[in-house]
Amino acid sequence: MTHDVAVSWLHEKESAWLYRHVAAAQSDPHHRRLFEQLAAAAEEQAQRWEESARRSGGSLTLEFRPSARARVVARLVHWFGPRALRSVLAAMKLRGLSVYSGPAVAGHDMPTTLSEVGARHRGGLGGNLRATVFGVNDGLLANASLVMGISGASNAAGWVLLTGVAGLLAGALSMAAGEYVSVRSQREMYEYQIALERAEIAEYPEEEAEELALIYAARGMPLPQAREVSQSLLSRPEHALDVLAREELGLSPELLGSPWGAAWSSFLSFAFGAAVPLVPFLAGGTGGGAVVVAAALTAATLFLVGLAISLFTGRHALRGALRMVLIGGAAGLVTYLLGRALGGALH
Repeated sequence: MTHDVAVSWLHEKESAWLYRHVAAAQSDPHHRRLFEQLAAAAEEQAQRWEESARRSGGSLTLEFRPSARARVVARLVHWFGPRALRSVLAAMKLRGLSVYSGPAVAGHDMPTTLSEVGARHRGGLGGNLRATVFGVNDGLLANASLVMGISGASNAAGWVLLTGVAGLLAGALSMAAGEYVSVRSQREMYEYQIALERAEIAEYPEEEAEELALIYAARGMPLPQAREVSQSLLSRPEHALDVLAREELGLSPELLGSPWGAAWSSFLSFAFGAAVPLVPFLAGGTGGGAVVVAAALTAATLFLVGLAISLFTGRHALRGALRMVLIGGAAGLVTYLLGRALGGALH
């Protein structure tokens, strides 16, 4: 057996093994049946690789043992459930993960065109706005606490300003680097998965269409109709990869975004929030007056951030805004008192 055939056989056997573990962890009978069927499909594909090896004169003494990674993933699935491990299962190239995007009930509307397939996955402006609001909140809380702590330890405005600017840059750069690595890693996973999917569409189009039909059937569509829809969608090569990425792997490429765009957005939102408590010191303020102004600006901005966050949580706006002010005020007060105590001890 050639190396490529052996690797492909092992991948299908491991996928079937993991599908069975995912099925065993399901409480929904529709989902359980889907993953059992996907396990059977993976076993059939492994059998085809064995037949390919036989035709090429390779060894048939094959023995499957799941990798350490697969065993860890299976254990996590049983502990936390497949839905919580969705991204990990996608990295293992398991299919059917889009069933967690919506209810698997009879009568659930299923896509019949590419535009319908993509519509329910798009996050739009809301996701970006939410990330920006929370970025501002992180920068504001982190740097306001830092500024309050240094102000308590020393009345020297220069030291407060220097420390605040250093905190702004360090926090914003750290956030930007983290976002870049996160989005870049997600995109690399998508590119790897989609390359494998492209190869499988070219070699086994009928099997790919059947797997897609099983996913639609698990979400409430009659199997004959699901097969018609999947055959129709996969008959358009320019759309087939996008459909399979969404429906089989649960991947939505437009939600991944640009790594550099995510990094800059994170940097700017954190820096904006972190700059608020520095305003009076940048304007030349000194002493207790500048500290009071910084605290007032921070409280006002926290109030606005609390109002904005209520748009995403659906909670009472005024209550959420006041809670943000209280949390931020408590953090600033504690760091101010700690800084004052530490400053007194050092002097």
